[in-house]
Amino acid sequence: MTSTDPTVKPRVWPENAGAEAAATPADGAARTTIASEDEAEIQISREDLDTLQRDLDQALAKADEHWKLYLGAHAEMENLRKRTEREVQNAHKFALERFFSELLPVRDSLEMGLTAASGDIDVPKLREGVELTLKQLVAAMEKFGAREVNPLGVRFDPNLHEAMAMVPTGEAEPNTVIQVVQKGYVLNERLIRPAKVIIAQAVPKPAG
Repeated sequence: MTSTDPTVKPRVWPENAGAEAAATPADGAARTTIASEDEAEIQISREDLDTLQRDLDQALAKADEHWKLYLGAHAEMENLRKRTEREVQNAHKFALERFFSELLPVRDSLEMGLTAASGDIDVPKLREGVELTLKQLVAAMEKFGAREVNPLGVRFDPNLHEAMAMVPTGEAEPNTVIQVVQKGYVLNERLIRPAKVIIAQAVPKPAG
């Protein structure tokens, strides 16, 4: 049998057998090393998971706290809105009550004037009663910020006046009010009704 026969195994000399055995570690030692590395990896992953869980619990607690704060603020704003609406409504009602209480004397005066005019009419007394009633009405209106616009003799202002006609005249400056057809009124500096007026116009010069 020659050395090239594949069934022939090389001889292992006694002096080399110990070295070969020492170079190859036992199977038990290899398994122990691998197991230790796996345990270390599992331990690190568990610590990370615990940290993430704590962070998540803290985030959920903060979110719950913020949600409660939001609900409280929302309820407070809703109560404030309702209270403001009630106050505005009450203010309007109270203003109307005050206004009508100021008008009641005016109505009383008018009714007394009509009663007095049903018999023999005393013109001077009737006039005096009407003038008194008018003063009461003007005072009541002024008390609530209303004032009349009576622009006789002033320049025409389209923001406050409404021109009904233009009349040529040499007795007044052009574009000035020479007649108030109907007075206007302003409430707290806001125009309620423009004054209807007639405006002066320059007299045309004769031809030639």
